[in-house]
Amino acid sequence: MSNNSYLFSRPPVWKTRLRGARARPPVALQSWLDETGSLTKRLRNHYGHNLAVSLLFHQWKPAFAEECQCLGVAHHRYQLIREVLLHVDCIPLVLARTILPEPTIRIARRNLSHLGTRPLGEVIFAYPDLELRRRDFSQAAPQHWTAAIQSQYQVQQATWGRRTLYAIHQQPLLVSEFFLPDMLRNI
Repeated sequence: MSNNSYLFSRPPVWKTRLRGARARPPVALQSWLDETGSLTKRLRNHYGHNLAVSLLFHQWKPAFAEECQCLGVAHHRYQLIREVLLHVDCIPLVLARTILPEPTIRIARRNLSHLGTRPLGEVIFAYPDLELRRRDFSQAAPQHWTAAIQSQYQVQQATWGRRTLYAIHQQPLLVSEFFLPDMLRNI
């Protein structure tokens, strides 16, 4: 495990476009990857209100270099890194990683630093000036995940994910969401 992630042993590779036959997600997953509204809300609409969040990692650490570049922050600076599992009735659905720079937390009146097991989407989609600035996609290979994640969530093949750069009051935050095999069997 890297010291700045419970999920990743190394960062996934992100692309702005999905090209080529091997770079196409399953048809049933495409609309989830393209969702511009709250993923939390859509998961609740699909699975019901038993959606829960388990906090896996919540620490001030330097983010991966590429994440810092995407956010426009210095790599050596500490960011609040939050990694969670979204699940329903013990069925793991989504692994998510959020990078929150300190100015973003400050402008959001610290609402983002004390989420606990509350879904991030419930908070950020309540901001009227939330801006979606960029969307990237990844097909994270098993070796990108830590051994704990690979075994606990049966991540034995490439896992599709999306990464969204948002801004609240012009301050950035980065949200990565990966759709687990159990979710793909239930959509």
